[in-house]
Amino acid sequence: MDSTRKRRTRMLTALTAAVLLAGALAWTSFTAASQAITPAALVRVGGSDSSYELTGKVAPGYRRDGNTLMFTVRDRDGATSVPVRYRGAVPDPFRAGREVIVTVRREHGAWMGERDSLITKCPSKFASEPSGR
Repeated sequence: MDSTRKRRTRMLTALTAAVLLAGALAWTSFTAASQAITPAALVRVGGSDSSYELTGKVAPGYRRDGNTLMFTVRDRDGATSVPVRYRGAVPDPFRAGREVIVTVRREHGAWMGERDSLITKCPSKFASEPSGR
C-alpha cells in the first residue's frame, strides 16, 4: 500500500469518527433537554408520576420547617401559584420576587422539589430596559 493511499484511508477514518461523535453529541443534547413550565401549566397537567421543571417567581412568605423549605412559585402575572416543599441546597440569591427553576414531582398530594434542583435566575439578565432610554 503506498503512502498516499494510507493517508487517504486515515483521513476518511478520522472524518467518519468525527461525524459519528458530532451526531452522538447532537442527539444527546436534544434528547436531554426539557422545557420548564409555569405554575398555570403545572396545575393543568395535574398530578402524574412525571417530574417537571417549574419556573416562576417566589411569592412572599416562604419559610423553613426544619430541613424543609416551603415556598410558593407564582406566574409572572401572579394569577396562578403552586406551593412547593423543597429539601436541599438553597442558592444565596433566593428571596421573594426572584425567578427560580426547580424540578418538582407530585408526592402525597403536594409538589416536592427534587434535592439540589433549585436554581435562582439572575435578575439583571431578565429585567426589562427602563423606559425613557
